Amino acid sequence: QLTESGGGLVQAGDSLRLSCAASGGPFSRYHMGWFRQAPGKEREFVATISWSGGATNYADSVKGRFTISRDNAKNTAYLQMNSLRPEDTAVYLCAAHGRTTIVNDPEKYNYWGQGTQVTVSS
Repeated sequence: QLTESGGGLVQAGDSLRLSCAASGGPFSRYHMGWFRQAPGKEREFVATISWSGGATNYADSVKGRFTISRDNAKNTAYLQMNSLRPEDTAVYLCAAHGRTTIVNDPEKYNYWGQGTQVTVSS
């Protein structure tokens, strides 16, 4: 089970840190990802991190502003979001999979959280 938290309403330029707490499974064996979905739009890849934390990948739209990390001792993944923009407004979801490498395709993820709303005002 994955549970996101940390969303909220912020102004453009502000920062937020999202958390994704995992339970009921071997968290340290799963690659983790963050996705987002705005109203009327498809689910969009944001960032992913390998089970060890040694490999990461980001969508071009968030590179240099967002940082994904994880703490396997706490069974938690994070998404630090800086310099937020109105176009970052969406429901942010974390997901997990046990494939051999990190992937961007949401279809490859087996487990999903319910999401947390992030709203950035201009």
